[in-house]
Amino acid sequence: MTTELLNIFVPAFVTLFVVIDPVGMAPIFAIMTDGGGEKYRRRMAIRGSLFGALILIFFGLFGRPFLDALGISMDAFRIAGGFMLFVVAFEMVFEKRVERREKAANRMAEEQSDDEDISVFPVAIPMLAGPGAITSVLLLISSHQGDHAGQGAVYAAILAVFAITLVLFIAAGAIVRMMGKTASALISRVLGVVVAALATQYILDGLAGVLG
Repeated sequence: MTTELLNIFVPAFVTLFVVIDPVGMAPIFAIMTDGGGEKYRRRMAIRGSLFGALILIFFGLFGRPFLDALGISMDAFRIAGGFMLFVVAFEMVFEKRVERREKAANRMAEEQSDDEDISVFPVAIPMLAGPGAITSVLLLISSHQGDHAGQGAVYAAILAVFAITLVLFIAAGAIVRMMGKTASALISRVLGVVVAALATQYILDGLAGVLG
């Protein structure tokens, strides 16, 4: 990978890693698959990661034509996406997102059977390929409109993030025991600040485009 493509890949990777937050999602995934056995957890991890990656790639390929058909400009989408990401950042810093997902995970863990397929919902959507991740992919792809190599670097970043997500999900049980709730909360809050800065940048870029 050339230096130019590396300069596209690294920011895209960091952005998606922060927004998807596989480190923070691993404990939630562990709760959702608790009691299902190692084979069940591995199957849900593989399928959930695969579906999540495919969803983001789909939006990367066809999201822009969809917005054009609705008459929505990328500047408007940047501003809206920035506000959405800021909400995600707020929830991460104040642990609202983790708290809400833990409640949902506990509820599903009580209701599910060992063979229940949770890979599409809620693992792929909305845990991994949620509004924040979809927004980020659309913005990253639009930043390299007409540059197929640059867009390829973004897609490579998507695959790299989900490869790490898969590893973390498979090892979710051990990770939860190793990290503990305090370390997980600390990481989530630090990443939340980064997401807030990213959201602010999206809003500023959108306003700059609108105001010319």
